[in-house]
Amino acid sequence: MNRRERLMATLQGCPVDRPAVNFYEIGGFNADPNDPDDFNIYNDPSWKPLLDMAENETDLIRMRSPNTTPSKASRYDEFFSTKTWIEGKSRFSRTTVKAGKRILTSTSRRDAELDTTWQVEHLIKDIDDLKAYLEIPQCIHDHEYDVSNLFEDEKKLGDKGIVMVDTGDPICSAASLFDMETYTVIAFTEQKLFRKLLDSLAPAHMARTEKIAKDFPGRLWRICGSEYASEPYLSPDLYREYVVKYTGPMVKTIRKYGGYPRIHSHGRLKNILPLIIEMGPVGLDPVEPPPQGDVELDWIVSEYGKDLVIFGNLEITDIENVEPAKFAKVVEKSLRDGTGPNSKGFVLMPSSCPYGRKIPETTLANYRTMVEQAVNFRR
Repeated sequence: MNRRERLMATLQGCPVDRPAVNFYEIGGFNADPNDPDDFNIYNDPSWKPLLDMAENETDLIRMRSPNTTPSKASRYDEFFSTKTWIEGKSRFSRTTVKAGKRILTSTSRRDAELDTTWQVEHLIKDIDDLKAYLEIPQCIHDHEYDVSNLFEDEKKLGDKGIVMVDTGDPICSAASLFDMETYTVIAFTEQKLFRKLLDSLAPAHMARTEKIAKDFPGRLWRICGSEYASEPYLSPDLYREYVVKYTGPMVKTIRKYGGYPRIHSHGRLKNILPLIIEMGPVGLDPVEPPPQGDVELDWIVSEYGKDLVIFGNLEITDIENVEPAKFAKVVEKSLRDGTGPNSKGFVLMPSSCPYGRKIPETTLANYRTMVEQAVNFRR
């Protein structure tokens, strides 16, 4: 099988020659080692062997979004403005929002040596900010979507893998407006108000999902946001209210057009798995092992393996820190458990990827182990 055939067969629950192996963001996100930008960590020579390994030896899943522009009805620029500047080796971005009688601000920071962004100031800081934010006309969320870039990426990729539509859901958009403490308190104590926020965000998410799923049908999707409402942050009852009610319709729309929705949810899964199944996704990631998660992979496969293609279940901290001989046993266990008798399909994949400028030899060796064991694995 070629790499595209292997991934599609996995999604469809069909037999494969071996388990697929994927490095998640490596080979998924755009990474240009030739870009000399000071904030491009991938131009460090230590990244090249890992990028080449992902490109040439893994079952690639490109993580992409369509070309997006504000619709003619959008008044986004009337309410939102953004300023970006550099201080030393850090790049800052501040967004200012006119919300009712209030001015709301958020600030993010990106350091040159790390490919991650910290939200050092969140937009909504209290209930009054939230109420003001809800006064902004909903037309700010209206956009137009062009999937031509997705078809272009798919053509360039050829038989090396597949293109996956990457999207958030209403809970993802809502929760990220707050710091975690403020979010969890308001979501728990001000449920009517928080649902009003979700209601204001949901139509745009549904319109986007419908448009892309129809114009780019039959593809894999990743839907982010579920973990914001999982334990220990919120209860399963609130997960139903905040995720199932809003993300479930997105899942159904994707499936209506022959797509393969995958729920992305870090951390604890045990008590929300029945609710995830209720939404009807095809896949689930990253299925983290304890102590990051709360269930073992073999248990999930035995209980829900017929319903879900599992993507996981390797921790990035293990890839970066565990001695290679010991890590080989971790990979072997994931492959064995993920392809158990009840398995619909399994893709060996880490929970995340390194985000520092240097790739140590141990990290590179452990990625190599993932590929070699997946290629040679037979039950």
